[in-house]
Amino acid sequence: MDFAFTDEQEMIRESAEGFLADVSDCAAVRVAMASELGYDAALWQRVCSELCWPAIHIPEAYGGLGLGFVELAILLEQMGRRLFCSPFFATACLATPALLLAGNEVQKQRWLPAIATGELSATLAWGDGGGWLAEGVGVTATPEGEGYVLEGEYGQVVDGHSAQLLVIAARVAEGISLFLVEAGQQGLTRQWQPTMDQTRRLGKVSLERVYVGPEALLGEAGKAWPVLQDVLRLACVGLAAEQVGGAQQALDLSVAYLQERQQFGRPLATFQALKHRAADMMLQVECARSASYYAACVAQEVLDEAGDRQVAEELPLAAALAKSQCSHTYFHCAAEAIQLHGGVGFTWEYDPHLYFKRARASESYLGAPAWHLRQIADRIIA
Repeated sequence: MDFAFTDEQEMIRESAEGFLADVSDCAAVRVAMASELGYDAALWQRVCSELCWPAIHIPEAYGGLGLGFVELAILLEQMGRRLFCSPFFATACLATPALLLAGNEVQKQRWLPAIATGELSATLAWGDGGGWLAEGVGVTATPEGEGYVLEGEYGQVVDGHSAQLLVIAARVAEGISLFLVEAGQQGLTRQWQPTMDQTRRLGKVSLERVYVGPEALLGEAGKAWPVLQDVLRLACVGLAAEQVGGAQQALDLSVAYLQERQQFGRPLATFQALKHRAADMMLQVECARSASYYAACVAQEVLDEAGDRQVAEELPLAAALAKSQCSHTYFHCAAEAIQLHGGVGFTWEYDPHLYFKRARASESYLGAPAWHLRQIADRIIA
């Protein structure tokens, strides 16, 4: 497996790095995270129409660019580096994989082109706290006429307050099913939920007798749990790439501060103990990056062979490895950044606290590192 970027991938990385450095600097992030929506709607439309980022891993048959999960990971790494406030993660890493893996041809033709152009943003609601057990699916779906009535709520849905399309996991008599619900559906209410990490919004989604027709059902009724698990694993891979970018930026901010700050008449960067701590951060970032891109290569194989359970067998291990390694690395680097900045490290005027909050929130979302390490151990022992 070749981890070196192709010329096209390097161009994508450089383009994303330069664009986000301009539009998602410290001031822009603070403005976006204080807004009611949680992101700049005009900037999001630029991302969709000019750069076509939501389309990057959508097949060309559905209006996408037809690239892969590695290219998606490249974008996510740069977004994580700049704490880019947008509905990109929810749309590209949660809803889009659900449509690609579980949707039929009619559903893909209807919804994926709209996602690719930025006409709508989307998300996935499946269980509070990011639980991985089928018992955590709290919404029920009761057959009525030709369709279903959805009842229940989810309290921690990424961009759940603003997404125009929601993929809802619901319990039916046969098991777990996935349903497509539009934001304006009667009986659906959404509310923003304040959290520690203000750069990524969570919303409460409530469904009170929401009726959906048979065209809203993704896949076969009651058979969606294996597919939903794969979708969550793909989301783990995307989140890991984001975490690598955040860890890299925490390191870069720390090194820049150490070179600038003077103590005893010399820069802090000249002190051996501090250089060792920065070197340790760099080592962990590089290890996390390797785990992230390995998982992205595996994720692309799963999307290329959608529905092939044999191909998907490597994904659980790769996703767990990437999520555990990248979560640990991000939190370590963010915490070190605060320490290396000294007394100003936790003040509002400096950025390390923003990365620390995102690192802590990302660490627990989609499963804590200890949980993923347990999955790795179980598979090795088995």
